[in-house]
Amino acid sequence: MKGLFFTGTDTGIGKTWVTSIAARHLAAQSVAVGVYKPTASGIEDGRWADVVTLGEAVGGGFPDERICPQRFTAPLAPPEAARQENREVDAALLRTGIEWWEQRVEVLLVEGVGGLLCPLTDTETVADLAADLAWPLVIVARDRLGTINHTLLTIDAARSRGLQIAGVVLNQPDPADALAHSLESHIRAIEHYGNVDVLGHVVHGDRDLLPSDGTATIDWMELARCRP
Repeated sequence: MKGLFFTGTDTGIGKTWVTSIAARHLAAQSVAVGVYKPTASGIEDGRWADVVTLGEAVGGGFPDERICPQRFTAPLAPPEAARQENREVDAALLRTGIEWWEQRVEVLLVEGVGGLLCPLTDTETVADLAADLAWPLVIVARDRLGTINHTLLTIDAARSRGLQIAGVVLNQPDPADALAHSLESHIRAIEHYGNVDVLGHVVHGDRDLLPSDGTATIDWMELARCRP
């Protein structure tokens, strides 16, 4: 089973949306694709919206507890959200949760919570889990003023931990972001200073990821095959 790990420069910047776009692209190419969010915090209208979005992206049929085995009500970092329910994040389950997918899909898209250094347990962050899984990172960044700094900091944090970066996706999670006209300069700066590929960008509300190089689609399977 191949895999990609989707992380972000912050919370609320559209990691789930971008992950779901990648999942739909793969499914449309008849690739058996799964989605896995090790933990989620923050319930809305009696459901975890991220889990629903990811499940729909792979056509349904996968149990919520396999997509996201650890879910907490409060919209806080998982360790604190768990404490409010007199629970603890199961560090082993964060990792073993992928085992169920191994004989069922060709590629698994893993989505972290918050940013790369968001706490997952009392002793580790999202970066620690990404390092253990050892799958290439797709960094989702917000396409607005300030994204160059936030993205370069995330790139630096990833590389300092030996994580491989497949590329960056710029997303517009807020309608106001669509008013900015800085996309091309953001792409140039991130690629130049970060020495990474900006894979593409997502316009607010779209279900399409527009590749930066003008190709028809991004080859997600090829990115998943890339290992150091």
